[in-house]
Amino acid sequence: MRKKTFAAAALFAVASLTLSACGSGSGDSGKPVAVVSEEADAQKAATVLDNPFEKPDLVLTDTRGKEYDLREQTAGKPTLIYFGYTHCPDVCPLTMNNLAVAKKQLPREQQDELRIVFVTTDPERDTSAALGTWLKGIDSQVVGLTGDFDTIQAGARTLGISIDPPRKDDNGKTVSDHGTQVIAFSPKTDGGYVLYGEDATVEDYTKDLPKIIKGENP
Repeated sequence: MRKKTFAAAALFAVASLTLSACGSGSGDSGKPVAVVSEEADAQKAATVLDNPFEKPDLVLTDTRGKEYDLREQTAGKPTLIYFGYTHCPDVCPLTMNNLAVAKKQLPREQQDELRIVFVTTDPERDTSAALGTWLKGIDSQVVGLTGDFDTIQAGARTLGISIDPPRKDDNGKTVSDHGTQVIAFSPKTDGGYVLYGEDATVEDYTKDLPKIIKGENP
């Protein structure tokens, strides 16, 4: 696995620089919809943190309309967290599908143990039902969470992930600007100790997940 190690302060700087406009570009541009600004080292798939992030204190609503306390429900479980939205045409579905495909390479017992959490950045449109329908086509075990935007934004900020309120683009379509990192939390410490950028591939996750399941450095 490609990796690098940074002090916590440096990691916040890296994470905060990443903001992806997941929306609709002009129809004839031929360019990727997501425009991301990162450091020159951004080709690295993962960053192993020497000072892990604390798990966000988030209490939101899951796809069944039930209250979901993130810390309580994922305590002692290997957990991957991603912030995105269901109307995203590119980065979000690609990231979630990469995770789902890699997860399916694990033994069944480890698949059941792993928690993959998708937190919407567009809660007005991403209701519990909408999240449930979208995630069913990716992996029915993924936890989808929605709720108050300010609460979600504050939770993401504790991980150095930037989220802006949904806005209208030049074509009048609603888009959500958000960081594209995936944070892996250790089952041993509940700390977020590995950060993946949007360039992480199925192969990266497939290789790393067996160690993340055990709380080991990939």
